[in-house]
Amino acid sequence: MQHATLRKRRLTDGSGGLARTFPAIAVDTACMHEHLTILSGRANPDLSREIAAYLGIPLGQVDVGNFPDGEISLKLNQNIRGCDVFLVQPTCPPVNENLVELLVMIDACRRASAARITAVIPYFGYARQDRKDSGRVPITSKLVANLIVQAGAHRVLAMDLHAAQIQGFFDVPVDHLYAAPILDRHFASLAIPHDELVIISPDEGSIKRTLQHKEHLGGALAIVDKRRANALETRQANLIGGPIEGKTALIFDDMITTAGSICGAVEVVRAHGARRIFLGATHAVLCGPAIERLERAKVDGIVVTNTCPIPQASRLPNLTRVSVAELLGEAIRRVHRNESVSYLFD
Repeated sequence: MQHATLRKRRLTDGSGGLARTFPAIAVDTACMHEHLTILSGRANPDLSREIAAYLGIPLGQVDVGNFPDGEISLKLNQNIRGCDVFLVQPTCPPVNENLVELLVMIDACRRASAARITAVIPYFGYARQDRKDSGRVPITSKLVANLIVQAGAHRVLAMDLHAAQIQGFFDVPVDHLYAAPILDRHFASLAIPHDELVIISPDEGSIKRTLQHKEHLGGALAIVDKRRANALETRQANLIGGPIEGKTALIFDDMITTAGSICGAVEVVRAHGARRIFLGATHAVLCGPAIERLERAKVDGIVVTNTCPIPQASRLPNLTRVSVAELLGEAIRRVHRNESVSYLFD
């Protein structure tokens, strides 16, 4: 191997804490620069730059804009023939704009003769519509998966899909990453005694995810009984488990969209006497009245990852963002070198 150097890869959280030290490996930096290409859409360029920095390669050159009528204009400004291309584009709001932009990028790479195209989707939109829960409704998650595959993606790299079965909607390999260890590492740094800690699931559907957090952090378990009135409204009723009076409550969810569910859970937990309340989520979508609701919730802390940009983050002084760039970057490196991605979770 020419130009080989030994590099020890470290996976850290956003505050710099050590998450995992990978074995020293021989990295052919010339080969990586020549064949591995990271391209970014406009959805979250900051995350793309962090990923490229972790890999030690420049971000690919691409011009993305809009025609006067709103159609997406795109041009690749470098040769990617024969390259292993990773397109970083979460489908966060504006969802339709970012989704179509991802499809256009995939098509451009396919027509530019990329050897392999991997769609890196840190946040996968349309994930809620993953089944027919009533008559005459679409399964939009499957439709979007079909669009991505038909556009020309050979693989997908996603993080914390709202429903795990969405992996099966793609007719190409899917690598599914989890941000829970990064979130848990931040909360572990708070050194909350186990006998004072309660891990809260905001609804019955999040119990499995909450149990994983409990396994890492310890403490007791409680579940908020959530009843959904319609697609926009939910109602929190009872608390199962506990007790939580005088204790510190950590409420985990995979995403915060309008913040109705998680803020409703905050009200229930506070009514049962929790002394401190923290929120944790992978995807901070934060649309509609989310910011206002989180401001009114007056929780002790909100911890999210940077899978989605947060334009109004300054309005939430208690918000902490931890980075998933090194986790995504290490997964990209392993996919590129045909190494095990599941090793990241051993």
